[in-house]
Amino acid sequence: MVACGADAAGFEEVDDVESIRVPSRPGKAEIDPLLGEHDHLVVSGTDADFAAVVLRLVRKDAISGVSVGFVPSSPESSVAALWGLPLNPLKAVALALRGEVDPVPLIRDDVGGVLVGRGLLRMVRGVAYCDEQVALRGAAASIEVTPDPGGPGMAVRVVKGTVFKRPTTLYSRAFQIGCIPTRPVSDDVVHERAVNKWTWYRHTEDLRLVRGAV
Repeated sequence: MVACGADAAGFEEVDDVESIRVPSRPGKAEIDPLLGEHDHLVVSGTDADFAAVVLRLVRKDAISGVSVGFVPSSPESSVAALWGLPLNPLKAVALALRGEVDPVPLIRDDVGGVLVGRGLLRMVRGVAYCDEQVALRGAAASIEVTPDPGGPGMAVRVVKGTVFKRPTTLYSRAFQIGCIPTRPVSDDVVHERAVNKWTWYRHTEDLRLVRGAV
């Protein structure tokens, strides 16, 4: 089990489970040494922590060989809500350790990152496409992107207007936008700089997420 940050549950007392504590949003130094030794990881922490670990799986080309469970540290976890994971720590760790693997879409972006829960663009103006379909031409209060198992890979919810909101949901393998500079948010992490174009797209391999019944 990989416990990310001081507030994440570690469960060192669980028998036959190696538990290590790493910084929030761990990187290469913390995660890569584990990938050659284990084919199943349990991540305890925030959505951003989970995304950081999954990113290392992508970078090491280990997505197809390593399954991952998730124990959310926040009741506001988009990953937990999206995939029906328990918020109770004991139930979450039991599922993460002993549940069944269910491949789910993994979303990437065009600057080398991943999206495991929710992506967000706020108060954006530009032209956006979901695959070949126009998703936006003009201004939107928000655009929300999440993985989606029932279609081509992702769901894109566009909300136009700030008073009379008109939400539209589209489904696609890719979302791309050209816009006035904005700072995308991926799994509660604000991008380090403003960009005038952005892409989220379905990765060629699914994430082997543990979420099935124990």
